[in-house]
Amino acid sequence: MRRFFATTAARPSRARAALRWFARAAVLGTFLPGVLQAGAYSVEAMSTWWLELLQYVPYPAYLLPALGAFALSFLLSRAWRVAAALSVALVLTVVMGLVWGRADAGTEPLRMMTYNIKAYLPGPEPEAFDPLVREVARHDPDILVMQDAAELTLRRQRTPELAAGIFKGRHVYALGQYIVVSRFALRDCRPGAIAFRGHPHDYVRCIVSAHGRDIDLVTAHLLSPRRGLNATRHEPVEGLDDWQQNFADRLVQAHQLAADVATRTRPLILAGDLNASEASPVVRTLLDRGLRDAFASAGLGYGYTLGHALRLGISFLRIDHILVSPEIGVRDSFAGGRQASEHRPVIADLLLQRSSR
Repeated sequence: MRRFFATTAARPSRARAALRWFARAAVLGTFLPGVLQAGAYSVEAMSTWWLELLQYVPYPAYLLPALGAFALSFLLSRAWRVAAALSVALVLTVVMGLVWGRADAGTEPLRMMTYNIKAYLPGPEPEAFDPLVREVARHDPDILVMQDAAELTLRRQRTPELAAGIFKGRHVYALGQYIVVSRFALRDCRPGAIAFRGHPHDYVRCIVSAHGRDIDLVTAHLLSPRRGLNATRHEPVEGLDDWQQNFADRLVQAHQLAADVATRTRPLILAGDLNASEASPVVRTLLDRGLRDAFASAGLGYGYTLGHALRLGISFLRIDHILVSPEIGVRDSFAGGRQASEHRPVIADLLLQRSSR
């Protein structure tokens, strides 16, 4: 009888020991990768193709395990709970790209908006672009640049009144997939080349005259990572070659674009779908030319622009950007709604200094 009760009492003890062992494994399994990933995101030298790939993983894949490990850590000592809490904090801040910017001072406001509208997706009905018109009207930008907009240009040639709420009374320049719409006068609009491996690819640049001074405006849409991501997902070994090539191609484009804007003599706004996060060396190549990200400068939160049209139904990537030169202040920046496109727009309230001329 004594042996029976001893055996029965030992079973819960072994179960508790196993659960604590599992809790320690969970905390270590989230803490160590979290520290390494956060450190890698913070150190430019560690920005490689594999780290770039990690940035496209939906954040629940990092956040949910960290939260689970934090719950299990209450079975352990205080040191384990601290480590688990730090894991959650690293995911919520560095890994997920939390921003808490600060507004600049300036004199002349200018609202800038960039929007990948995926114009080839809406149906043929005239009202198919109504959500886009409403989204643009809701933010009422002074300057709007659109990417993947070729279908909208073609349909407006047949039906000039289409999306009139966006274009009426504005200066407009359209070339290929790009459309520039401005309250202010545009001049010298032209394409620039950002080809890769012999494949033609372009961007658009204009000079905008706003508040008595000229500004260089550039809009670009870098190569999509979709093919490389799909190849990696379906063929984990062979697909990595496709991903590495895609990453290299986007870096080539970024370096060409950075070299072009480095010759500027005026304040610069560079906006578009750069298909990379701010932590990516693709965007850092442009930031190294003295530009800064408007959302990182004055935004608050995560500013995600892509992902809500995918299976998870949530935005989890910030790959659309508005970059500005030091002469331009940023009062605020935020992402718009999800209804009109697979991309949310990015809006930035910029500040210019009025010319003394």
